[in-house]
Amino acid sequence: MRRPRDPAIGRRRLALVAAALAALALGAVVGARTGSVPERAQERSETVAPDPAPRRASPERQVGELLILRFAGLRAPGYVTRALREGRVAGVVLFADNVEDPPQLRRLTAQLQRAAGGDALVCTDQEGGVVRNVPWVGPASPQPAQSTSALAAEAAGEAARGLRGAGVNVNLAPVADVPSGAAPVIGGRAFAGGPARVGALVRAAIGGYRAGRVAATVKHFPGLGAAGANTDDAPVTITTSAGELERRDLAPFRAAAAARAPLVMASHALYPALDRDRIASQSAPVLTRLLRGRIGFDGVVMTDSLEAAAVTARSSVEIAAARSVQAGADLLLMTGQGSYTRVHRHLARRAKRSAAFRGQVEQAGARVARLKRGLGPPS
Repeated sequence: MRRPRDPAIGRRRLALVAAALAALALGAVVGARTGSVPERAQERSETVAPDPAPRRASPERQVGELLILRFAGLRAPGYVTRALREGRVAGVVLFADNVEDPPQLRRLTAQLQRAAGGDALVCTDQEGGVVRNVPWVGPASPQPAQSTSALAAEAAGEAARGLRGAGVNVNLAPVADVPSGAAPVIGGRAFAGGPARVGALVRAAIGGYRAGRVAATVKHFPGLGAAGANTDDAPVTITTSAGELERRDLAPFRAAAAARAPLVMASHALYPALDRDRIASQSAPVLTRLLRGRIGFDGVVMTDSLEAAAVTARSSVEIAAARSVQAGADLLLMTGQGSYTRVHRHLARRAKRSAAFRGQVEQAGARVARLKRGLGPPS
């Protein structure tokens, strides 16, 4: 049997229903005016001002990314650490007078990296044999004695491990020139054999350096194998025909590009078959059309020393530096005292005056930045 209905309970239920309906109506009105919570958040996100575009680096910093300097002594002078700290130089090259023993070299490279925020290119020339600026680091055997790919890879790996342990991350090796002629000046420093064999040894060496986290620098494009003198000491003209350059001298550099070599060093010799007027390090037909265009190299192009006699016989160091950038070089190697300041000032002025030149500087700097990222933090 049903219990009798309490009138008070019925009145309370009616009141609750009425209150609920009123709340729903109010919510609909408010929602129509203001939107739901997600909609309001979206509206706010759509009205937030975008982040400002990143500031372009000054011309002084932009051209600094293209420069490798040299200093004397076992400790970096103040102007070097300041230039690294302020981003006005990409790195340094070390020679025998910068090296005393393992603890000293490690202190020096650590000093350089601290100044650069861990971003410095620290280069040296460690080909093997007598061409070793770090005497306790291999390879003890010169390149002509590295007769197989296994030996070339082993020698490069040995050098890379020792150099990286000392704080050096770029080696100016291997030599990729194919010796030819009666008395090739490069013969005692180059791999032995013909173009195909030299190309295979160059590929192996690049792999050995990569495994040891040191960037290899394949040199001297488009080939110094026929040179009878060193461009450091005198102007050199290589009269080899374009066909012979293609068949013999370019083959190892094609192999290097295929092996993704991080750097190629440009020769300071004149090659009339390629450019009748400009030495290779200042020639757009050689660096841009041939090396980048036809061969397909997309790494960093470094010049040989800008103080070489083959360069200074034609112009001042600062004019040579600008010509090299215009031709397609990315890193300018300076080994003489006083060159850095003159070159830096000259390039910065050019970058301020010429949008086209500044664009070339920015492209080169982007390739150098990519190289640095690939090397990773210092050990």
